[in-house]
Amino acid sequence: MIVRHASLFLAAIGLLILAGCSRDSAGPSARAKPAAALSGKLLITGSSTMQPLMAEVAQRFQSLHPGVQIEVQAGGSGRGVSDARNGKADFGMASRALTDKESDLFGFPVGRDGIGILVHTQNPVKALTRDQVSGLYTGRVANWKELGGHDAAVFAVGAAPGHSSHELFLEHFKLRNEEITLHAILGDNPLRVSAVAENPNAIVYISLGEAERRVQEGVPVKLLPMDGVPATSRNIRNGNYPISRPLMLVTRELPRGLARTFIEFAFSAQVNDIVAQYDFIPYQE
Repeated sequence: MIVRHASLFLAAIGLLILAGCSRDSAGPSARAKPAAALSGKLLITGSSTMQPLMAEVAQRFQSLHPGVQIEVQAGGSGRGVSDARNGKADFGMASRALTDKESDLFGFPVGRDGIGILVHTQNPVKALTRDQVSGLYTGRVANWKELGGHDAAVFAVGAAPGHSSHELFLEHFKLRNEEITLHAILGDNPLRVSAVAENPNAIVYISLGEAERRVQEGVPVKLLPMDGVPATSRNIRNGNYPISRPLMLVTRELPRGLARTFIEFAFSAQVNDIVAQYDFIPYQE
């Protein structure tokens, strides 16, 4: 997905190279001086999948630069792209690649994620075919017993248009928005996880990293395989998982000053542990 925006990706890499050269040519004392002088404010808006990750990246950056204030707001990838384009935010967050219609923007991939299908742990269904998932979301399959589950009505949860998970779900399953039937439309990932955790008959498509993290926390939900491939961050890393996506920071112009220093930091190995903590994959891997 990044190939269509190779020039933007190379621009991002160029920033890193320049940053690496400046760091290599300066001793520890030289590096400390600009850090102490750095100040200002940044606003980052968009993807609810990226919001917790970027909030923690921002917190670490602020700990290194006490004079900097960074606010991170969710609202969906659509908001992130729109805010960046209209100058309402310094960075937009988009948990997808930029489209051809967004070629006026600069995209900087800081991580990778996938889209997973999530159900309650009490649901006996262990796997679904692509056709079965389509059936559950178009209303052709209205009861779980049709798929070997309990005799219970399906409760299909989804995201509103403007959220990248919704767009990627429709693209992968070759569905149009008007074809699907949702019993609940929820924006942010935590709300979608809670909807499934509270309803054994619910199903939702969601950030794989977010879902993995909730499973590890003991929330009563489980990820189903996608096209026969287990939904794990390991399979995103090795390229086997069928629905993967970049996690992008988006700008209207090439970042300068404080914004450039922040994007270099967000691109660096200094935040790889945070990316991994959220079960995402550092983009450099």
